[in-house]
Amino acid sequence: MTISLPVAAMLERAARNNGFDRELPPVDGWLGFASTKAPLRVWLTVRQEIDYVAALSQHNVVNALADGAVTTGPLPGGAMGARVVPGLPALHRLLRRAFQLSRSLPHELLHAFEKKTAAMPRTTEAERLVVQRVGQDVFRDGLLEYWEGRCPVTGLAVPALLRASHIKPWADCETDAERLDVFNGLLLAPQLDAAFDRGFITVADDGAIVVSAALAEGDRRAIGVGAPLVVKGLAEGHRGYLGWHRDRVFKTGAV
Repeated sequence: MTISLPVAAMLERAARNNGFDRELPPVDGWLGFASTKAPLRVWLTVRQEIDYVAALSQHNVVNALADGAVTTGPLPGGAMGARVVPGLPALHRLLRRAFQLSRSLPHELLHAFEKKTAAMPRTTEAERLVVQRVGQDVFRDGLLEYWEGRCPVTGLAVPALLRASHIKPWADCETDAERLDVFNGLLLAPQLDAAFDRGFITVADDGAIVVSAALAEGDRRAIGVGAPLVVKGLAEGHRGYLGWHRDRVFKTGAV
């Protein structure tokens, strides 16, 4: 199949506008793109002039995408799976989300941290604290990417007000891989972050916010947890960390 020049131009624009700034050689009716800022490669094509198909090089990104239907069929070499969406606006959304996920899913934050700190000394406590601050900045940037810059409970979308909250705290993690696992974090509005950090709320596996009996009814209303709330967009990778938080941090009774 040959892609017409107008369609090829639209696909290239969609790729470039969403972070994929390097062209790859076309193959069997697919246009390929990569990024200087993310490890993901994508290949784009059109079916029946209405369905846009994106093949992706990272299996975890394919699985994490909520947009588009999984599609089968011959894929370009290097592709781990593909999603199909109806229309160009949906393709833009898919590519933008794929780019964000590629930069933040497990191991990507760890790689970024290792690269940033490779030459940094760790001999003294002060030096180790500097390295830790770099890791926390990398983690926050990753959560902003993963949660698309908004609190998944309240919808607050002011980055300066959002808190990168570890589910399993930094000090309790056994490895840097745990500390920098994007699934070990929630991007929360300030009052929710404080309540979560101190164990006054936790999160069930289905995303429901669970409020501790230690928090009085009036205080619940004051911080906005008097009515049922849900964390939207949890993935399977969050559940192990959330179980740890429920067991180790959550206050199960009145104090």
